[in-house]
Amino acid sequence: MNSPVNDEIHALMVAAHDRAAKALGLTCTGPMAWGFLGVTLGRRAGDRWLRVSRTAKKNAGRKPGEGIVGASELVPVGVPRPRLYRVYDWIDGEWAFQAEVLDYVEQPIVSPERADIDHDPRLPDEWWADLGQALALLAEAGGVKTTVRDGWIERSFPQFLGIPAPAKVERVTGHGDLHWGNLTAAPLCLLDWERWGLVPFGYDVGLLHANSLLVPDVAARIRKEFAATLDTPAGRIGELAALAEMLQAVARGWYPDLAPRLVARAEALTGAPPPVPVHSEVTA
Repeated sequence: MNSPVNDEIHALMVAAHDRAAKALGLTCTGPMAWGFLGVTLGRRAGDRWLRVSRTAKKNAGRKPGEGIVGASELVPVGVPRPRLYRVYDWIDGEWAFQAEVLDYVEQPIVSPERADIDHDPRLPDEWWADLGQALALLAEAGGVKTTVRDGWIERSFPQFLGIPAPAKVERVTGHGDLHWGNLTAAPLCLLDWERWGLVPFGYDVGLLHANSLLVPDVAARIRKEFAATLDTPAGRIGELAALAEMLQAVARGWYPDLAPRLVARAEALTGAPPPVPVHSEVTA
């Protein structure tokens, strides 16, 4: 999952990272850390972290209030995350690149190679309390981007859950990509702020719960810690949105081991068996 799709993309991203390091006056050491399908590449530079991402040229430019720059401006300082110091953006051929200089995070990522978990990370009670506080503080921020759009929900609920889409979706400011690859062990730090914004209420913890279903004790801990969110009509819709997104990923060939648990959880919430996943290009 976290590796370039081919040698050409590998070389492209390594060259882009080298260019950004040179432009920003950084000397990078240590192993390379790849993001999903090699779309991002990060590496340590002393007490900093240089992260470079790519997108199509037509998508060049940072939108006000969105992404990691928007998070650095709008998310309360009490939400633990790497500090942003500098950015450097450029276009080269068909690609647009964005580079950010962040704090280097010392504590390990809970699941550095995958979004879900297959064993209990045995996180302390303080970690769970800190996560709850972080999400509560984040909910107070003025999110700009709408993550998991209403149009996608209208199409995906029937397609992946086998139920009609809800008439109304309550939204709150959230992380938008809350899985175990974006959380550190104690002390807690939330990574990767590309999708943060207005998410369905319950979506963040629903997504984390979905990525925990292979470890029932952890899934149960999430349901206990966030019962006030998940055990509400609005929170149920948010969790179903997360499950629909995960089942879409299953339809694209991801999460083969997790798939039966996702299907079972969706049916437990809706009373309807989800359709057998098929390939789909519905996007959030």
